[in-house]
Amino acid sequence: MGPMTPVPRRVDPAPGLGRLPLDEAVWATILAASRLARRFSLPDRPTAYAPDRASGLRSLGAHAPKAWLDWCPLGGWSIASGCPAEARDMLDLYLPLLPTGTDGALAIGHLGQSLDGSIATGRGDSCFVNGPENIRHLHRLRALCDAVLVGAETVAADDPRLTTRLVSGDNPVRVVLDPRRRLGTDRRVFQDGDAPTLLVCADALAGSGPLGRAETIGIPAANGRLQLDILVERLRGLGLRRLFVEGGGVTVSAFLDAGLLDRLHLTLSPLLIGEGRRGLSLPPAASLGDCLRPACRIFRMGGDILFDCQPGRPQTESEPAGGEAAFVRVL
Repeated sequence: MGPMTPVPRRVDPAPGLGRLPLDEAVWATILAASRLARRFSLPDRPTAYAPDRASGLRSLGAHAPKAWLDWCPLGGWSIASGCPAEARDMLDLYLPLLPTGTDGALAIGHLGQSLDGSIATGRGDSCFVNGPENIRHLHRLRALCDAVLVGAETVAADDPRLTTRLVSGDNPVRVVLDPRRRLGTDRRVFQDGDAPTLLVCADALAGSGPLGRAETIGIPAANGRLQLDILVERLRGLGLRRLFVEGGGVTVSAFLDAGLLDRLHLTLSPLLIGEGRRGLSLPPAASLGDCLRPACRIFRMGGDILFDCQPGRPQTESEPAGGEAAFVRVL
């Protein structure tokens, strides 16, 4: 199996404010910066960029007054001083997710849940725990990544399409984790052909061939659980270096517990479900001092609150919860 790439879609380049609605103009700028970085086409010196209708981003040299973005080989992306104030909130959320070096690898998880920690009712109804702003956020994360990963339970319950149909951007490769190979060919991801799709199962079951239009890859498994570190390496070997672990709770929890997530987005909705399906579920800690307390930033998405967490970077005593970006509005 050779390298895999997302399915290209036509995207209008960033025209700047005044040509598109605010969220579309800023998103087009972010998408153009992401594509530039993922092609490893970034300069080896500090460079400023502004939205450009012809090429998505236009290089202006260093520290240009009309620039929206600054690039520095040592520090990565930052918001330029000349960027319009109304564009800064969305840039602040997404710029840290863009590639900054020659590796470009990223693994980000996301869960949308209620105030009492459920991602669905006990019967599996999850449409929609979070509001439309967070649904668009999901589609943006797909567009920024090479592959979107979901567990078999999510595919069985929701029959998701896992495309970027609500925003501009390429459809990622769809990766379905089904260790016991329980899913049938009736699920849309195996039939619609909208994006390349991989079914990941235990090694012993991989010889059964493809499932619908999905190619099959086998990964070592024990007690019905895939060895996720091996899976990540296999995907990177296929050119899928930027991974979005979208759900469900069991799958995101497994990646978090294995230390494989660089970032975790948790979105809380003002909703009480009661006895529902849990979101994160980790092994119990002996004391609060042993609990994971990651550095995080907080963003508002409509009526929801998004926590942008870095599991590998603990929050310091001098660092306020939420950081400087607490409760900014993201369209």
